[in-house]
Amino acid sequence: MNSTFMQLAIEQAKQVQNDVPVGAVIVKDGEIISTGFNTKEKDNNITSHAEIIALKKASVVLNNWRLDECDMYVTLEPCPMCGWAVLQSRIKNIYFGSYDNKYGAYTVAHLEKLSETKPNIYGGICEQECEDLLKNFFKNLRK
Repeated sequence: MNSTFMQLAIEQAKQVQNDVPVGAVIVKDGEIISTGFNTKEKDNNITSHAEIIALKKASVVLNNWRLDECDMYVTLEPCPMCGWAVLQSRIKNIYFGSYDNKYGAYTVAHLEKLSETKPNIYGGICEQECEDLLKNFFKNLRK
């Protein structure tokens, strides 16, 4: 685990405008191959989550949908839609910041139990900083 990559995911999340601040980074052999952040509201597209965007970009870079030698860093535990896409991509390691106690793909839905691929899943990386981004977003949204 490299906290520098999580910091880059946090920087991606800070680029989000008018949407839940989530950022993702995909790394292969210690090199960043793709990034993404939520653009669901901007794109008016339910699938424009940080993880999906980063997965699509990584597949283009590698010219392959199989990302089995890659790691993903994401500021919030993936939702079930993203979590299943990550599992299907065969990502080797998943590092996330904040736990999603309501919709978490791995801590609530346990999607990894349904998958043939068994990635390593690590939560709570830079957790406070990731949680603060989310708390501030929702606090400002309520104003």
